[in-house]
Amino acid sequence: MNIKELYQEIILEHGKNPRNLRKTDNFNKDAKGYNPLCGDNVHIYLKLNEKKKVEDASFEGSGCAISMASASIMTDLVKGKEENEVKEIINDFLGMIKINPELKSKNLKDDERTKLMCLSGVKQYPMRVKCATLSWHTLISAIDNTQEEINTERLD
Repeated sequence: MNIKELYQEIILEHGKNPRNLRKTDNFNKDAKGYNPLCGDNVHIYLKLNEKKKVEDASFEGSGCAISMASASIMTDLVKGKEENEVKEIINDFLGMIKINPELKSKNLKDDERTKLMCLSGVKQYPMRVKCATLSWHTLISAIDNTQEEINTERLD
């Protein structure tokens, strides 16, 4: 199996069987996002402890396989990480999806890096970039508590 096939398999698995597709009990941060071009919608739920560590992360919503896989991978990945680590990973991921060839964050384990890299191929399809990044922009809104619904048509 080559790397491209592995990446496709990871996306399909997370798209068909998303992890954390539920509402986090006792969440203390949340945000909604919408991609009008594709119809993807997501509601991110976070439970941060007093030290700003992510105790739980989940999402509700619907959308294409890329959108669901991205939200699934993202919620799995942020659990147990400090808020500042999460923000670094978000910036690294968004950079990788748009321009950078690879991830630079030191806050990622090898298996986490592989899961995120599987989404790197969407940069070849500009319309799919918004599908892959919707949950990540929504996560930023949840962390920052902006109370503003994310709309991919208003993002750069």
